[in-house]
Amino acid sequence: MDPNNSTANYEIAYSYMLAKDYENSIKYSDIVIKLDQQNAVSAYITKGSSLDYLGKTEESIKLFEKAIKKYGDNYLLYYNLGYDYYSLNNKEKAEKALINAIQTKSNHTSSHLLLAQLMANQNKNVQSLLGLYYFLFLEPNTDRSKTAMKLLEKQFGGNVQKDKDKPDQINITFNSDQIDSEFGAASMMLSMMEASNSIEENKDKSKDQLFIENTTSFFKILGELKDQKKKGFWWDFYVSFFYDLANSDHMDTFCYYITQSTRESSNDWLQKNDPKIVMFDQWLKNK
Repeated sequence: MDPNNSTANYEIAYSYMLAKDYENSIKYSDIVIKLDQQNAVSAYITKGSSLDYLGKTEESIKLFEKAIKKYGDNYLLYYNLGYDYYSLNNKEKAEKALINAIQTKSNHTSSHLLLAQLMANQNKNVQSLLGLYYFLFLEPNTDRSKTAMKLLEKQFGGNVQKDKDKPDQINITFNSDQIDSEFGAASMMLSMMEASNSIEENKDKSKDQLFIENTTSFFKILGELKDQKKKGFWWDFYVSFFYDLANSDHMDTFCYYITQSTRESSNDWLQKNDPKIVMFDQWLKNK
């Protein structure tokens, strides 16, 4: 009835992609792209994803870059571009694209998670933690949240190792990249906090208490480092927010909220403390 209907052609393209018929997905995406109407950006994303699934990641990258040049900042275009670069292990370009996605849409959960995973792959535990904390703040109770919490706990104690033959002995190791980076001091302090969990004065504290105390200390250390003229995305976006949070009355609420996917104690606390959740929400609205 209407061969040039942009929406119908896009839905066909998207359906073919889900059916893993990527050639036909590209065919119908091209129709929508040529029409250059309301579904054009979505068609670029569908075509780019189909090209990537076909192993044509370089072509996919060129397509996303073309779309960004034509339509300007779009978080989904940036995210998919970042995902392509991530697949090719092009760390610098993947990081840049994902940061652009977050700066375009700060609550895009997938961009925070992929950026955190990218940093973890490079042993950049502080940056990885920042992305994971923010992702869990946005998406606290899904299957992805469970995976993110496991990675967060691993990153928190990544440089700390216990000797199996000497249970009272703790070893802290750093690679040169961690020490020399702008987050080197924070990374060292992070490991010392994790190691301190085993000292006598902390032995009677619950897992939840230690998590709240260590998270608060981590955010405050970063905030104090930022005061030393630190600038850039990581400091201006993540650290600024978390430092304000650490100096508020809402750290307990935040920590129980982001751990609800893996801890029954967090769900119990949240059910019993609805007024504190409302107050936290109000604080966020005033930010």
